Amino acid sequence: MGRRNWTRDELIVAFNLYCKLPFGQLHAKNPRVVEMARALGRTPGSVAMKLVNFAALDPTHRQRGVSGLANTSKADRQVWDEFNGNWAERAAESEKARRALTGKDPTPSVPDEAVEDQAQGDTERQQLVKVRLGQAFFRETVLASYGSRCCVCVLPVAPLLVASHIVPWAARPELRVNPRNGLCLCALHDRAFDRGLITVDGDLKLTVSKRLEAHLPDEVIDKMFVAYQDSPIRLPEKFRPQEEFLAYHREAIFVPS
Repeated sequence: MGRRNWTRDELIVAFNLYCKLPFGQLHAKNPRVVEMARALGRTPGSVAMKLVNFAALDPTHRQRGVSGLANTSKADRQVWDEFNGNWAERAAESEKARRALTGKDPTPSVPDEAVEDQAQGDTERQQLVKVRLGQAFFRETVLASYGSRCCVCVLPVAPLLVASHIVPWAARPELRVNPRNGLCLCALHDRAFDRGLITVDGDLKLTVSKRLEAHLPDEVIDKMFVAYQDSPIRLPEKFRPQEEFLAYHREAIFVPS
């Protein structure tokens, strides 16, 4: 039997998984790779090779001095470009396909009160499902990229971590699912970032608003904020935060004093 070509649907599901795994976990023994292979009817080695092909296209991976496999296909490149050109659409599409493939509910529940009438409600519900799928993809991708640790204080407790948007959700809808518009922050630092009490400078170091310093002396402010002033944030393995987005936060959200 000849080698079976990868379909587009298979590729977007594989890329979905690629986004959520550290570089060191793109191997055939990873349980998530094994699960994906079983769902696709492929070998774990085949799935792992496809993930490594995607890594070969990743600028972050190349900057680490790792070239990856040389047999990346035109279809692999097309899927890479599709996601990077429209994260919102492709993230939701691939998340729905992944959930259906692995037997998980592909249509997250939405509140009944969101539906005003049947005709409008169907459209509204579909949009809410798409948003929920995108949010799930964004959170898992951002947390995985940062090793599930706050990029400021390195807190490793997942229930206390937030995939925080650099450019706010309402400001630019097309960036809502772009993982380069995300930082992994603990709940406290997420709230401070959202309120403009901390930001990240052009050298990727933390800047603390004087509004927080005005509360000194205070043990919590000192330990959780001042102690990290001018310290570099912990950078992700993938999807490094884009300077354009950080600059927006510094100029439009941060409150210096």
